[in-house]
Amino acid sequence: MNEALLRSLTPSVLGLLVRRGADFAAAEDAVQDALVEAVRVWPAEPPQDAKGWLVTVAWRKFLDATRADTARRRREDRVDEEPAPGPTPAADDTLQLYFLCAHPSLTPSSAVALTLRAVGGLTTRQIARAYLVPEATMAQRISRAKRTVSGVRFDQPGDVATVLRVLYLVFNEGYSGDVDLAAEAIRLTRQLAAAIDHPEVAGLLALMLLHHARRAARTAPDGSLVTLAEQDRGRWDTASIAEGVEILQAALARDRLGEFQAQAAIAALHADAPTAEETDWVQIVEWYDELARLTDSPVVLLNRAVAVGEADGPRAGLAALAALDASLPRHTAVAAYLHERDGDLATAARLYAEAAQKAATLPERDHLTRQAARLNARGTR
Repeated sequence: MNEALLRSLTPSVLGLLVRRGADFAAAEDAVQDALVEAVRVWPAEPPQDAKGWLVTVAWRKFLDATRADTARRRREDRVDEEPAPGPTPAADDTLQLYFLCAHPSLTPSSAVALTLRAVGGLTTRQIARAYLVPEATMAQRISRAKRTVSGVRFDQPGDVATVLRVLYLVFNEGYSGDVDLAAEAIRLTRQLAAAIDHPEVAGLLALMLLHHARRAARTAPDGSLVTLAEQDRGRWDTASIAEGVEILQAALARDRLGEFQAQAAIAALHADAPTAEETDWVQIVEWYDELARLTDSPVVLLNRAVAVGEADGPRAGLAALAALDASLPRHTAVAAYLHERDGDLATAARLYAEAAQKAATLPERDHLTRQAARLNARGTR
């Protein structure tokens, strides 16, 4: 097969799809899918009109993806924003698709990326941000995953751990407000918990419920972010908190600790505190130590530095932070917060302004900008 021909035809096929009404990102995905199909089919059945074949297949791929996306959004629209506790109603096939995309022929990271893109509806940029990698790197990873599964039989579903990772990332994107998928992730995790007796499935469901319980208090009427310490705890959903704690306690009693149970334990300690000042930060640090042992995640260590700063004082938090890579997302924002706690307002204001320039979302940028302005105003009095 002539790979040079494929490369030469790609721009014109992409342009034709865009002129037919496809947005660029969707057209690009469709063309990539058509190229994968060409690699599989052409050696045995070379077309007489290569460009016409690519345009036809790419347009069909685009229409299939559009229909699948529309169907997924219709499913999401049927889900109430606040998921009700209790048994899950009749399941659809979405969870099964998650398992099928987590195919054994893929590495776990590639399976997660492919599922988030193909089933979860997240963009390549959102997935890259979740994995802390450049968008171009993630685009290549997803393309390789598509090539790997092209032509294989989807009769070997992936493992539970990979599906849990996908559900967790989908929930985080929905919870951040960038894509409203949090309720859908909870719904699917309920289905999984009803089907599989696994402590980490229960841990993830508990974690989602505990975080989702604070959703109404996370933003002010003008849309600005409200930090955990400043949230009106009277607006937290106590029923979801109670359900999450009950599920978590049952999971922990099985003595098979996993990362989602550890994260849920931290969320439960926050939810249990009547006020921010009464938070049991010492125990939270201990749970972060467990979580770091389980995951070896730099993000976990970053959050641990904040907890250490609350439990042992801001200078201890800054010492923990100094051991981490300064390029980590939110590293500068954490440094600003700890310097403010330590009384160094000038440094804190400068770091808040610097963190605002690096913020991934508009609400986060606005919040950090306001923090810098607040400290600068105090410094001029």
